[in-house]
Amino acid sequence: MNINMFKSGDSLLEVKGPSLDELPPVQELPLPPNFVWGAATAAYQIEGGAYQDGKGKSIWDTFSHLEPSRTNGENGDVACDHFNRVAEDVKLMASYGMEVYRFSIAWTRIIPLGGRHDPMNEQGISFYNNLIDQLLLHHIEPVVTLYHWDCPQEVYDRYGAFLNKEEFQADFEHYARICFSRFGDRVKKWVTFNEPYIIAIFGHHSGVLAPGHSTATGRDSRTEPWQVGHTLILSHAAVVQAYTTDFQISQKGEISIVLNGHFYEPWDPSSDLHIEAAQRRLEFYIGWFGDPIFLGQDYPETMKSRLGDRLPRFTTGELELLRRLAPHNAFYGMNHYSTKYARALPGPPADDDCTGNVEEGSTDCQGKEIGPATGMPWLRVTPVGFRKLMKWVWDRYHVPIIITENGCPCPGENKMTLEQALDDKFRVRYIGLYLDAISHAINEDGVQVLGYYVWSLMDNFGTLYTVFDSSLPIGL
Repeated sequence: MNINMFKSGDSLLEVKGPSLDELPPVQELPLPPNFVWGAATAAYQIEGGAYQDGKGKSIWDTFSHLEPSRTNGENGDVACDHFNRVAEDVKLMASYGMEVYRFSIAWTRIIPLGGRHDPMNEQGISFYNNLIDQLLLHHIEPVVTLYHWDCPQEVYDRYGAFLNKEEFQADFEHYARICFSRFGDRVKKWVTFNEPYIIAIFGHHSGVLAPGHSTATGRDSRTEPWQVGHTLILSHAAVVQAYTTDFQISQKGEISIVLNGHFYEPWDPSSDLHIEAAQRRLEFYIGWFGDPIFLGQDYPETMKSRLGDRLPRFTTGELELLRRLAPHNAFYGMNHYSTKYARALPGPPADDDCTGNVEEGSTDCQGKEIGPATGMPWLRVTPVGFRKLMKWVWDRYHVPIIITENGCPCPGENKMTLEQALDDKFRVRYIGLYLDAISHAINEDGVQVLGYYVWSLMDNFGTLYTVFDSSLPIGL
């Protein structure tokens, strides 16, 4: 997710709310001595080099060049030019004292057309070999995400990508096996998918992210998101099975997935209706993927009862595979930025409801705002909610957590001079409070949190969608 660039015309969106000074001061509470520090990025958002050295086209290359533009006329053709600046970028990481760098591989640099019968691109493999070697030379651990939203366009054109479970699973596993074979001697921590919720809902329900499917574009928002989620879960399982069966013993690495999610407080904490809505929203958001992957179970009962035949069914064999593989998901990758209020909606849900008939927002029943505004309307400073989410995930899954993304944009940032922007006390305060929340979670709640990767290493390519539904985290 990109949370650095969020423009409306020429000005950064500013949302009035409670002051940051109303929050407690940063205490710099202790974290374990083996706690790991890093930063994260995504290939399409920083690499550039869109047409260099044999790279193929992804759905984001297509989406960001649509006319009329869906991305404010911007694209990732150059972005941060990381493709041509690897050496200096890694030196920059080392100067920060980074211990971990989480990055994603662009599938279309490895297999330009994406499919299991298509040729590999040795130039693309060389690029990532060099990046990994540079990181290790500077004592920075590479953590590699196989898929961060940039499906090969040819895979999408051939069979609709995630909408064809069997074909996508086979192609994704083939791509993953190449990455394990070529990089796994040095990469010891793998992520299959980044934020499957966003892929399913934003790509195939609201349509604000690639490939842009929605009812407005003639697609079926009633069923597509759940079909996509089903494919992602089973494709994750296929790759975990491939890694643990054929690579893990010799390479001695580990693998899992990264899930994003807000925490939800009830809109009216005195009402069982809204208390239940907050729990239901967490299950529709996080339990959707977390329960099958980390528990080896079927979808949450709240989803099954409310979605009915819109929700695909796991076969007996698929559920057995998920149960067998659940212990092999070595960590819970948590992308988290903010907390919202959850309000149970009166009346029946919309035909294409994807929230569990829950409305999200930043204001409760008494008009109280959940936290100070950042540079985005949906992202409020709510470290207490972060602590609660870590405990919720730990209590439900009992898997060590790595904070794989966290950060915020400063209000009015693009109106500042460079010197003013670099004096980013707001961001320092936000990160300090969220780190204190991690300390509370570890030392008082018994949650196992292994590390923290800030988002993002650099001010990367991002997009704005003029959508003011606060349930949608807007951006790339």
